[in-house]
Amino acid sequence: MAGSTLAFPSAERRAYSPWRETWRRYRRHRPATISAVLLLVLILAVVLGPFVWRIPINEIDVVAGMQGPSLAHPFGTDDLGQDILARMIYGGRISLAVGLAAMMVSVIVGTLIGALAGMSRGWLGYALMWLTDLFLSLPQLPLLLLLIYLFRDGLKAAFGPEGGIFILIVLVIGGLRWMPVARLVRAQFLSLREKEFVEAARALGASPLRQVVRHILPNAVGPVIIAGTIDVAAAIIAESTLSFLGLGFPPDTPTWGRILFDAKDFLDIGPHWALFPGGAIFIAVVSINYIGDGLRDALDARRVI
Repeated sequence: MAGSTLAFPSAERRAYSPWRETWRRYRRHRPATISAVLLLVLILAVVLGPFVWRIPINEIDVVAGMQGPSLAHPFGTDDLGQDILARMIYGGRISLAVGLAAMMVSVIVGTLIGALAGMSRGWLGYALMWLTDLFLSLPQLPLLLLLIYLFRDGLKAAFGPEGGIFILIVLVIGGLRWMPVARLVRAQFLSLREKEFVEAARALGASPLRQVVRHILPNAVGPVIIAGTIDVAAAIIAESTLSFLGLGFPPDTPTWGRILFDAKDFLDIGPHWALFPGGAIFIAVVSINYIGDGLRDALDARRVI
Protein backbone atom coordinates (compact mmCIF):
# COMPACT_ATOMS: atom_id res chain seq x y z
CA MET A 1 0.00 0.00 0.00
CA ALA A 2 2.81 2.39 0.90
CA GLY A 3 4.63 1.64 -2.33
CA SER A 4 1.54 2.33 -4.42
CA THR A 5 0.87 5.54 -2.50
CA LEU A 6 4.38 6.77 -3.19
CA ALA A 7 4.19 5.83 -6.87
CA PHE A 8 0.92 7.61 -7.55
CA PRO A 9 2.18 11.23 -7.18
CA SER A 10 5.12 10.47 -9.49
CA ALA A 11 2.81 9.14 -12.20
CA GLU A 12 0.52 12.12 -11.72
CA ARG A 13 3.41 14.53 -12.11
CA ARG A 14 4.44 12.79 -15.32
CA ALA A 15 0.91 12.93 -16.64
CA TYR A 16 0.49 16.63 -15.87
CA SER A 17 4.00 17.98 -16.43
CA PRO A 18 4.22 21.60 -17.66
CA TRP A 19 5.85 20.62 -20.95
CA ARG A 20 3.25 17.93 -21.60
CA GLU A 21 0.50 20.44 -20.93
CA THR A 22 2.19 23.00 -23.20
CA TRP A 23 2.41 20.43 -26.01
CA ARG A 24 -1.25 19.53 -25.53
CA ARG A 25 -2.30 23.17 -25.74
CA TYR A 26 -0.13 23.73 -28.81
CA ARG A 27 -1.57 20.69 -30.62
CA ARG A 28 -5.08 22.05 -30.17
CA HIS A 29 -4.09 25.13 -32.17
CA ARG A 30 -4.72 23.62 -35.62
CA PRO A 31 -3.18 26.39 -37.78
CA ALA A 32 0.00 26.29 -35.67
CA THR A 33 0.23 22.50 -35.94
CA ILE A 34 -0.25 22.57 -39.72
CA SER A 35 2.27 25.41 -40.01
CA ALA A 36 4.84 23.45 -38.01
CA VAL A 37 4.44 20.52 -40.40
CA LEU A 38 4.77 22.80 -43.45
CA LEU A 39 7.87 24.48 -42.03
CA LEU A 40 9.41 21.10 -41.19
CA VAL A 41 8.76 19.89 -44.75
CA LEU A 42 10.33 23.09 -46.10
CA ILE A 43 13.42 22.67 -43.91
CA LEU A 44 13.81 19.01 -44.85
CA ALA A 45 13.43 19.92 -48.53
CA VAL A 46 16.25 22.47 -48.49
CA VAL A 47 18.50 20.31 -46.29
CA LEU A 48 18.00 16.94 -48.00
CA GLY A 49 17.09 18.26 -51.44
CA PRO A 50 20.64 18.29 -52.87
CA PHE A 51 20.94 14.54 -52.18
CA VAL A 52 17.80 13.87 -54.21
CA TRP A 53 17.86 16.61 -56.86
CA ARG A 54 21.45 16.59 -58.13
CA ILE A 55 21.23 19.14 -60.94
CA PRO A 56 23.95 21.80 -60.36
CA ILE A 57 22.68 25.29 -59.62
CA ASN A 58 24.98 26.86 -62.23
CA GLU A 59 24.37 24.40 -65.07
CA ILE A 60 23.49 26.50 -68.13
CA ASP A 61 21.35 25.17 -70.99
CA VAL A 62 20.40 28.11 -73.20
CA VAL A 63 18.23 25.88 -75.40
CA ALA A 64 16.03 25.07 -72.38
CA GLY A 65 15.77 28.69 -71.26
CA MET A 66 12.45 30.03 -69.90
CA GLN A 67 10.72 26.66 -69.98
CA GLY A 68 7.72 26.17 -67.74
CA PRO A 69 7.36 23.40 -65.15
CA SER A 70 7.96 19.92 -66.59
CA LEU A 71 9.15 16.51 -65.49
CA ALA A 72 12.75 17.43 -66.29
CA HIS A 73 12.44 20.78 -64.48
CA PRO A 74 9.52 20.69 -61.99
CA PHE A 75 9.83 24.45 -61.27
CA GLY A 76 10.89 25.40 -64.80
CA THR A 77 14.05 27.18 -65.89
CA ASP A 78 15.32 30.76 -65.97
CA ASP A 79 16.58 32.77 -68.94
CA LEU A 80 19.90 30.89 -68.95
CA GLY A 81 18.27 27.48 -68.72
CA GLN A 82 19.28 26.97 -65.08
CA ASP A 83 17.01 24.73 -63.04
CA ILE A 84 14.91 26.86 -60.67
CA LEU A 85 14.23 23.98 -58.27
CA ALA A 86 17.94 23.37 -57.72
CA ARG A 87 18.56 27.08 -57.18
CA MET A 88 15.63 27.33 -54.76
CA ILE A 89 16.90 24.39 -52.71
CA TYR A 90 20.32 26.03 -52.45
CA GLY A 91 18.89 29.48 -51.79
CA GLY A 92 16.42 28.19 -49.21
CA ARG A 93 19.24 27.06 -46.96
CA ILE A 94 20.74 30.55 -47.07
CA SER A 95 17.44 32.37 -46.49
CA LEU A 96 16.41 30.15 -43.58
CA ALA A 97 19.92 30.25 -42.08
CA VAL A 98 19.90 34.05 -42.23
CA GLY A 99 16.50 34.11 -40.50
CA LEU A 100 17.56 31.78 -37.69
CA ALA A 101 20.97 33.41 -37.15
CA ALA A 102 19.53 36.94 -37.14
CA MET A 103 16.86 35.77 -34.68
CA MET A 104 19.57 34.44 -32.35
CA VAL A 105 21.41 37.76 -32.48
CA SER A 106 18.28 39.80 -31.76
CA VAL A 107 17.10 37.50 -28.95
CA ILE A 108 20.49 37.35 -27.23
CA VAL A 109 21.10 41.12 -27.41
CA GLY A 110 17.50 41.96 -26.51
CA THR A 111 17.45 39.53 -23.58
CA LEU A 112 20.72 40.86 -22.14
CA ILE A 113 19.66 44.51 -22.41
CA GLY A 114 16.13 43.81 -21.19
CA ALA A 115 17.38 41.77 -18.24
CA LEU A 116 19.86 44.48 -17.20
CA ALA A 117 17.18 47.15 -17.50
CA GLY A 118 14.63 45.04 -15.63
CA MET A 119 16.94 44.20 -12.72
CA SER A 120 18.40 47.69 -12.41
CA ARG A 121 16.74 50.02 -9.91
CA GLY A 122 18.76 53.08 -10.84
CA TRP A 123 20.00 55.09 -13.79
CA LEU A 124 21.21 52.09 -15.79
CA GLY A 125 17.69 50.86 -16.54
CA TYR A 126 16.57 54.29 -17.73
CA ALA A 127 19.70 54.67 -19.89
CA LEU A 128 19.18 51.29 -21.55
CA MET A 129 15.54 52.04 -22.25
CA TRP A 130 16.52 55.43 -23.68
CA LEU A 131 18.96 53.62 -25.97
CA THR A 132 16.21 51.17 -26.95
CA ASP A 133 13.79 53.98 -27.76
CA LEU A 134 16.52 55.70 -29.77
CA PHE A 135 17.03 52.61 -31.95
CA LEU A 136 13.27 52.19 -32.32
CA SER A 137 12.98 55.72 -33.68
CA LEU A 138 15.56 55.14 -36.44
CA PRO A 139 14.26 54.36 -39.96
CA GLN A 140 15.31 50.75 -40.34
CA LEU A 141 15.42 50.26 -44.12
CA PRO A 142 17.57 53.36 -44.91
CA LEU A 143 19.86 52.49 -41.99
CA LEU A 144 20.06 48.90 -43.20
CA LEU A 145 21.06 50.02 -46.69
CA LEU A 146 23.63 52.47 -45.29
CA LEU A 147 25.31 49.81 -43.15
CA ILE A 148 25.41 47.41 -46.09
CA TYR A 149 27.12 50.05 -48.24
CA LEU A 150 29.66 50.96 -45.52
CA PHE A 151 30.82 47.51 -44.43
CA ARG A 152 30.13 45.24 -47.42
CA ASP A 153 33.51 45.51 -49.13
CA GLY A 154 35.53 45.14 -45.92
CA LEU A 155 33.73 41.98 -44.80
CA LYS A 156 33.90 40.53 -48.31
CA ALA A 157 37.67 40.95 -48.27
CA ALA A 158 37.95 39.42 -44.79
CA PHE A 159 35.55 36.45 -45.03
CA GLY A 160 34.94 35.98 -48.76
CA PRO A 161 31.99 37.07 -50.91
CA GLU A 162 29.42 34.70 -49.39
CA GLY A 163 30.75 34.55 -45.83
CA GLY A 164 31.21 38.29 -45.53
CA ILE A 165 27.74 39.11 -46.83
CA PHE A 166 26.19 36.43 -44.60
CA ILE A 167 27.86 37.83 -41.47
CA LEU A 168 26.99 41.40 -42.43
CA ILE A 169 23.32 40.67 -43.16
CA VAL A 170 22.89 38.62 -39.98
CA LEU A 171 24.52 41.24 -37.76
CA VAL A 172 22.71 44.16 -39.36
CA ILE A 173 19.26 42.55 -39.36
CA GLY A 174 19.70 41.11 -35.87
CA GLY A 175 21.17 44.38 -34.63
CA LEU A 176 18.08 46.26 -35.76
CA ARG A 177 15.54 43.77 -34.34
CA TRP A 178 16.56 43.47 -30.67
CA MET A 179 14.55 46.44 -29.38
CA PRO A 180 11.09 44.79 -29.12
CA VAL A 181 12.69 41.81 -27.36
CA ALA A 182 14.44 44.12 -24.89
CA ARG A 183 11.22 45.96 -24.03
CA LEU A 184 9.36 42.68 -23.62
CA VAL A 185 12.04 41.14 -21.41
CA ARG A 186 12.25 44.28 -19.26
CA ALA A 187 8.50 44.25 -18.70
CA GLN A 188 8.64 40.59 -17.69
CA PHE A 189 11.55 41.21 -15.30
CA LEU A 190 9.87 44.20 -13.68
CA SER A 191 6.84 42.03 -12.97
CA LEU A 192 8.64 38.87 -11.88
CA ARG A 193 11.27 40.44 -9.64
CA GLU A 194 8.55 41.45 -7.15
CA LYS A 195 6.94 38.00 -7.00
CA GLU A 196 6.96 36.02 -3.78
CA PHE A 197 9.29 33.26 -4.99
CA VAL A 198 11.91 35.82 -6.04
CA GLU A 199 11.55 37.68 -2.73
CA ALA A 200 12.03 34.34 -0.93
CA ALA A 201 15.18 33.58 -2.92
CA ARG A 202 16.48 37.08 -2.20
CA ALA A 203 15.78 36.64 1.51
CA LEU A 204 17.70 33.36 1.51
CA GLY A 205 20.76 35.18 0.18
CA ALA A 206 20.57 34.41 -3.55
CA SER A 207 22.76 36.70 -5.61
CA PRO A 208 21.18 38.84 -8.37
CA LEU A 209 22.72 36.55 -11.01
CA ARG A 210 21.22 33.47 -9.35
CA GLN A 211 17.85 35.19 -9.09
CA VAL A 212 17.92 35.89 -12.81
CA VAL A 213 19.22 32.52 -13.99
CA ARG A 214 17.27 30.22 -11.65
CA HIS A 215 14.04 32.10 -10.96
CA ILE A 216 13.23 35.02 -13.27
CA LEU A 217 14.54 34.08 -16.71
CA PRO A 218 12.90 30.60 -16.87
CA ASN A 219 9.54 32.24 -16.16
CA ALA A 220 10.12 34.94 -18.81
CA VAL A 221 11.29 32.62 -21.59
CA GLY A 222 7.81 32.10 -23.06
CA PRO A 223 7.34 35.62 -24.47
CA VAL A 224 10.97 35.58 -25.66
CA ILE A 225 10.34 32.41 -27.69
CA ILE A 226 7.27 34.00 -29.25
CA ALA A 227 9.21 37.16 -30.12
CA GLY A 228 11.97 34.99 -31.59
CA THR A 229 9.60 33.27 -34.01
CA ILE A 230 8.39 36.66 -35.23
CA ASP A 231 12.00 37.79 -35.69
CA VAL A 232 12.75 34.77 -37.90
CA ALA A 233 9.97 35.76 -40.28
CA ALA A 234 11.05 39.42 -40.23
CA ALA A 235 14.67 38.46 -40.95
CA ILE A 236 13.67 36.30 -43.93
CA ILE A 237 11.65 39.19 -45.36
CA ALA A 238 14.52 41.63 -44.73
CA GLU A 239 17.05 39.37 -46.46
CA SER A 240 14.69 38.88 -49.37
CA THR A 241 14.21 42.65 -49.60
CA LEU A 242 17.96 43.26 -49.68
CA SER A 243 18.48 40.57 -52.31
CA PHE A 244 15.58 41.93 -54.37
CA LEU A 245 17.21 45.38 -54.26
CA GLY A 246 20.50 43.86 -55.42
CA LEU A 247 22.29 44.54 -52.11
CA GLY A 248 22.30 41.03 -50.71
CA PHE A 249 24.37 38.06 -51.74
CA PRO A 250 26.42 38.04 -54.99
CA PRO A 251 24.52 37.36 -58.25
CA ASP A 252 25.95 33.84 -58.52
CA THR A 253 24.62 32.94 -55.04
CA PRO A 254 20.90 32.25 -55.34
CA THR A 255 18.62 33.10 -52.45
CA TRP A 256 14.86 33.30 -52.63
CA GLY A 257 15.04 37.09 -52.76
CA ARG A 258 17.80 37.03 -55.37
CA ILE A 259 15.77 34.69 -57.58
CA LEU A 260 12.85 37.12 -57.35
CA PHE A 261 15.19 39.98 -58.28
CA ASP A 262 16.41 38.07 -61.37
CA ALA A 263 12.82 37.21 -62.38
CA LYS A 264 11.34 40.72 -62.16
CA ASP A 265 12.10 41.55 -65.82
CA PHE A 266 10.54 38.34 -67.14
CA LEU A 267 7.16 38.30 -65.39
CA ASP A 268 5.26 38.55 -68.68
CA ILE A 269 6.91 35.55 -70.36
CA GLY A 270 8.00 33.47 -67.34
CA PRO A 271 5.78 34.03 -64.30
CA HIS A 272 6.82 30.65 -62.89
CA TRP A 273 10.30 32.08 -62.26
CA ALA A 274 8.90 34.45 -59.62
CA LEU A 275 5.95 32.35 -58.48
CA PHE A 276 7.88 29.56 -56.79
CA PRO A 277 10.40 31.61 -54.74
CA GLY A 278 7.64 34.06 -53.82
CA GLY A 279 5.47 31.14 -52.70
CA ALA A 280 8.32 29.70 -50.63
CA ILE A 281 8.84 33.02 -48.86
CA PHE A 282 5.08 33.30 -48.28
CA ILE A 283 4.80 29.78 -46.85
CA ALA A 284 7.84 30.20 -44.59
CA VAL A 285 6.74 33.57 -43.19
CA VAL A 286 3.08 32.62 -42.67
CA SER A 287 4.04 29.30 -41.09
CA ILE A 288 6.43 30.95 -38.65
CA ASN A 289 3.85 33.56 -37.70
CA TYR A 290 1.21 30.88 -37.01
CA ILE A 291 3.77 28.92 -34.98
CA GLY A 292 4.31 32.05 -32.93
CA ASP A 293 0.56 32.35 -32.37
CA GLY A 294 0.40 28.73 -31.25
CA LEU A 295 3.31 29.18 -28.85
CA ARG A 296 1.67 32.29 -27.42
CA ASP A 297 -1.50 30.36 -26.66
CA ALA A 298 0.35 27.32 -25.35
CA LEU A 299 2.70 29.23 -23.06
CA ASP A 300 0.10 31.62 -21.69
CA ALA A 301 -1.34 29.90 -18.62
CA ARG A 302 -4.14 32.46 -18.40
CA ARG A 303 -5.71 31.26 -21.64
CA VAL A 304 -8.12 28.35 -21.42
CA ILE A 305 -7.74 25.86 -24.31
